Amino acid sequence: MFDVIDLIFSILFGLYGVIIGSFVNVLILRLPIRESVTLTRSHCMNCGHTLAWYDLFPLFSYLFLGGKCRYCKAHISAQYPVVEGLNGLLYVILYLVKGFTLETFLYCLCASALLALSFIDWRTHEIPVGFNIFILLLGLIRLITDIGNWSQYVIGLFAVSGFLFLLFLFTGGRGIGGGDIKLMAATGLLLGWQLNIIGFLIGCIVGSIIHLTLMAIKKADRVLAFGPYLSMGVFIAMIWGEQLVSWYLSMWATF
Repeated sequence: MFDVIDLIFSILFGLYGVIIGSFVNVLILRLPIRESVTLTRSHCMNCGHTLAWYDLFPLFSYLFLGGKCRYCKAHISAQYPVVEGLNGLLYVILYLVKGFTLETFLYCLCASALLALSFIDWRTHEIPVGFNIFILLLGLIRLITDIGNWSQYVIGLFAVSGFLFLLFLFTGGRGIGGGDIKLMAATGLLLGWQLNIIGFLIGCIVGSIIHLTLMAIKKADRVLAFGPYLSMGVFIAMIWGEQLVSWYLSMWATF
């Protein structure tokens, strides 16, 4: 039952997610143009003016400034509040589903990485390898802290990525990107093989539906950025993957 404690922790997770979402925006904007995310201070992407500390409150600064730079009055992309708010929402959802656990924190950080790489992949058709390394490190933590079930995580490392690697070889790299292979290897170590397969299948289904629709309506190119759809599938697997696996196994048990 949802009580006061859940409400308090939901708010805390939401605020934490919004703050992390601000850094996610930095990654989305700077990594594609090879700008340092640690050494360069926050600045307006239009006039280059260094932002003051009071310009950097997630969500609130955008609303207070009316979506415009304080210094040059250029419009600030709506991506800023959208990413911050969405990241906060993802954190709240994960807390409500998983509770206050180590798994929740690992999944939250993974969700932020998935959100950032989805935006970057959508625009550039590339997944920076740093995201895959980060998720892989989260997977190692998951493996070490659940060592009794080590086999499901090790198998998860190869279950989907191995298949995709074979597809990569057979198609000469035209069927799948190397970043997607690494992503599914990293998420497999974090989620385990069952949830990772569920996430992959959901990503394929959602990707096919959305991209075919875009091709029909907007004449989108046949080449698609697969990272956002895989990320969506992985996140859904984090939330409902165990229920989907149980449902699938119960179907076979009836035969």
